[in-house]
Amino acid sequence: MPGAALSDKEQRDRLRLIRSSNVGPIVFRQLLGRYGTAAKALEALPDLIRRGGHGQGMTLCSADEAEDEIAALGKLGAVLLHFDQPDYPPLLADLSTAPPILTVRGNTALLGAPAIGVVGARNASAAGIRFTRQLAEDLGAQGYVVVSGLARGIDTAAHGAALATGTVAAMAGGIDVVYPPENQALYESMAAQGALVCEMPMGTKPQARHFPRRNRLISGLSLGVVVIEAALKSGSLITANYALEQGREVFAVPGSPLDPRCRGTNNLIRQGAVLTEGIGDILENLAPRAISIPRQQELSLGPAPVAAEADDTARAAVLEKLGPTPTEVDEVIRQSGLTPELVLTILLELELAGRLDRHAGNKVSLA
Repeated sequence: MPGAALSDKEQRDRLRLIRSSNVGPIVFRQLLGRYGTAAKALEALPDLIRRGGHGQGMTLCSADEAEDEIAALGKLGAVLLHFDQPDYPPLLADLSTAPPILTVRGNTALLGAPAIGVVGARNASAAGIRFTRQLAEDLGAQGYVVVSGLARGIDTAAHGAALATGTVAAMAGGIDVVYPPENQALYESMAAQGALVCEMPMGTKPQARHFPRRNRLISGLSLGVVVIEAALKSGSLITANYALEQGREVFAVPGSPLDPRCRGTNNLIRQGAVLTEGIGDILENLAPRAISIPRQQELSLGPAPVAAEADDTARAAVLEKLGPTPTEVDEVIRQSGLTPELVLTILLELELAGRLDRHAGNKVSLA
């Protein structure tokens, strides 16, 4: 449920918290749940890191850095949306891995409208581009916003065809960094007619590790994702996997078995994705049922209670169950013999100290 309106100071402190190293979406929510405000969470971080064993340490975002980012966003005409506020995208808000703070430039109202993700190959064929444009136009005519990733090929075609009816681009870098550069004109058009969203600080140039996070935004903002031309190992299939994890529908457009760009989409169909030849296949599979967005209620995703204080014996018991192979948090709880609250506290401390990595499926491993 949306929370109370945030003061300017709380908004700044939240930005400081998420911009500090080793603070991801799950840790951010746990810290707020434990301490109530971002200011108190920031005060507690040094002690939590010390308990976690230091590891890589932590760089705290300063108040000046946060205020500079807020001022720069204002000059650009961008805004920050917080996960527990009414203007945050509702489909995204229910996901534990959603950005606690989302940067948006353009028409924020589009983020609350029903949306379909459309993704595919950067080196798309002429037929794939033509199909994408027609599908995007048809989706817009049916009242759907088209979400994509501003990449070359399929993404560019989808955004361009949906500008008049509503389109949203999820960006891998900062809100002010256009990638690829040749999409500068499309970027400006979307800032004026559509919306651009990201979770990275301003000035961040996209790197390979940023794109999977961008892909989870595409699926998280959407009721379903359509994949058009995707190789067996492609970012589009990562988006499809995120869609499945998030409880969204996956649609795949079939293609020639002789075209490597279609092997990924054909394989999706083989695995159960909806074979999609046009808008009718999408409407038929979305209309009969309400999309079920799983509430993140697992113990391992909730806030850690203040009373859960770990000693060296408890930390050793948890560390013994961890290794380089991702392990389900619930399994760590069962095998350690400790209370869920205590295990969650230890995992929180380890992650803040840079000693723990989180993985899909509520799994963790030692960094």
